[in-house]
Amino acid sequence: MLKAEKKKITQFYLNKIKELTKYNKYYFDENLSIIDDKKYDELKKEILSLEKKYLFLNNKNSPSKSIGFRPSKNFVKAKHRVRMLSLSNSFDKKDLENFEKKIFNFLHLDKKEIEYSVEPKIDGISASITYKKGQMESGVSRGDGFQGELISDNLKTIKDIPKKIEAKDFPKDIDIRGEIFIENKDFQKIKDKFANPRNAASGSLRQKDPKETAKIPLKFIAYTFGYCENLKFEKQTDFLKALATWGFKTSQFNKTISGVDQLINHHREFEKKRFELSYDIDGLVYKINEFNLQKRLGNVANSPRWATAHKFSAESSFSEIISIDVQVGRTGALTPVAKIKPVNIGGVVVSNATLHNEDEINRKDIRVGDFVKIERAGDVIPHVISVDLNKRHKSSEKFVFPDKCPSCGTSVVKEFNNQTKKYDAVRRCPTEGYECEKIAIEKIKHFISKDALNIDGLGKKVVENFWSLKFLRFPQDIFKLDYEKIEKLDGWGKLSVSNLKYAINNSKKINLDKFIFSLGIRHIGQENAKLISQNIKNINNFSNISSSYNFDFFLNIDGIGETQIKSLKKFFSNKTNLKVIKELTKYMSISKNSLNYSGKLKNKTFMFTGKLKDISRAEAKSLIEQNSGGIVSSVSKKLNYLVIGEKPTNRKVDLAKQLGVKILTQKEWSDLLN
Repeated sequence: MLKAEKKKITQFYLNKIKELTKYNKYYFDENLSIIDDKKYDELKKEILSLEKKYLFLNNKNSPSKSIGFRPSKNFVKAKHRVRMLSLSNSFDKKDLENFEKKIFNFLHLDKKEIEYSVEPKIDGISASITYKKGQMESGVSRGDGFQGELISDNLKTIKDIPKKIEAKDFPKDIDIRGEIFIENKDFQKIKDKFANPRNAASGSLRQKDPKETAKIPLKFIAYTFGYCENLKFEKQTDFLKALATWGFKTSQFNKTISGVDQLINHHREFEKKRFELSYDIDGLVYKINEFNLQKRLGNVANSPRWATAHKFSAESSFSEIISIDVQVGRTGALTPVAKIKPVNIGGVVVSNATLHNEDEINRKDIRVGDFVKIERAGDVIPHVISVDLNKRHKSSEKFVFPDKCPSCGTSVVKEFNNQTKKYDAVRRCPTEGYECEKIAIEKIKHFISKDALNIDGLGKKVVENFWSLKFLRFPQDIFKLDYEKIEKLDGWGKLSVSNLKYAINNSKKINLDKFIFSLGIRHIGQENAKLISQNIKNINNFSNISSSYNFDFFLNIDGIGETQIKSLKKFFSNKTNLKVIKELTKYMSISKNSLNYSGKLKNKTFMFTGKLKDISRAEAKSLIEQNSGGIVSSVSKKLNYLVIGEKPTNRKVDLAKQLGVKILTQKEWSDLLN
């Protein structure tokens, strides 16, 4: 296509986008409809057709990317006093049995039925509302779990949310948490403007004018608390009863159930009547009922150990595979993705479905042109279940998986797993640094992701756009962006650029554990990053790992194994990675990790040997970390205390005596913790 023709098509497309944006602004900001629904739908359809025909067309205000009209100014951000975690997902009995097994192991409990508080998982928007002395003070959306948008005035328009509570037993300072949603009958009145009820609730809450939010009949159901001063309840069910007496609406379907078998039976029966409800739910939430057990179990990186969401059965549909693309991920993994004719599955339009890996394609014999069954369960990525062989074209050919990286052309490899004694199913591009374009892009996306630097306004699509414009090549380039050039780009203006600049500057201060995680080192997740940062202590030590440390040093860190050490070796053997770290330290302020450094076990290291009584090894380690102590996995001069339980390993005890390491009984260790 000639350059002039491409420019003409792009301008025509942008004019259509501008027209649609104007109509959205009138409707969502001023509640005025200046175009009839039919013409509005035709305009959207025309834009989508242009994008399908000309793949170079792309705009963040396109109906393929946005629903409604978001406010032009960002809301003020507010931090949660207690982090709002997400839930792990369970899909079947095996998942629930594994969930419960981990609880038994962590708490060192004998096998028995655990009591759960069970409630529907409403498909809405989570919010946390602060009350002080009975008066509603503020309300914040979930956001990234650490901080959200301050939407107090919008929340005050929801009738279900009490503004003042007179009850004498209401805590003086508490964050009440719950779900905001819209009932299906109310959604029907505005369904042409939103993809689903959840989007309608989200869009309504993000209106800058609370009067606009008030026009949407939003509902609120309370289900827990965040921060609470002097909590006097022993069980989740007791707290739910109190919520109702205080004037909050709670789910009429809340229930107490014991044992996995009973959970399964209840889930099966509830799923049958889910569509009889007046609002959307996508599963049931199970929480251990006793608060003291919840406290002992604590959290993993993003979710509590004491709760899980049991999702409903997957929804499925049939479609035709148009093509199979092989995508390259951050760790070099080659993932085949089926591009399918768009199909609606459970209210969501699906156009891509993962094929997992080469072995899965061969096992199911999936080919381009096949009619396939697509399944989508909860938040799981849609995937191909099976092929309808009766509809297969005679001319169809087997899909041949590439033996070279589609991005950089390097020969791909299948790694040998020493544990399984088999080769991995996944093929990988072996590039370790930023030499492979696709890997580099994915590494930068990871660097700015929610659990890493969390830079507002710098999403995945923006990263891809900035890469194509050669604004980005390495993570450090984010701190060297030319904001004047960005302001001239389509879809950007002074305000959005100013917000981006603020978010980037704000991200420069980061804890060491998050910095390590942000680098995207294979096999180094959030928990491993915390362990490494706790032992490495500071960014200088981390930067000089390859020259100052024998990598076997990491074997002494309990929780770090040979797989992680191998990944660290590969990462630090790449000169580009070393340069990236060096450059980032020029722009960023990297402090000690977010673990508690002022606890009673500060700077003390511990190791356990033998069976502990009435407590699991995992919970014991967790208690040490909560009190600023460290865990090591071998006896050395760096060990301060060897804690012995029943039937300890004599070799470890003898070596500790030789090295002068103090030996504690379990009771003596407990006394250290009071």
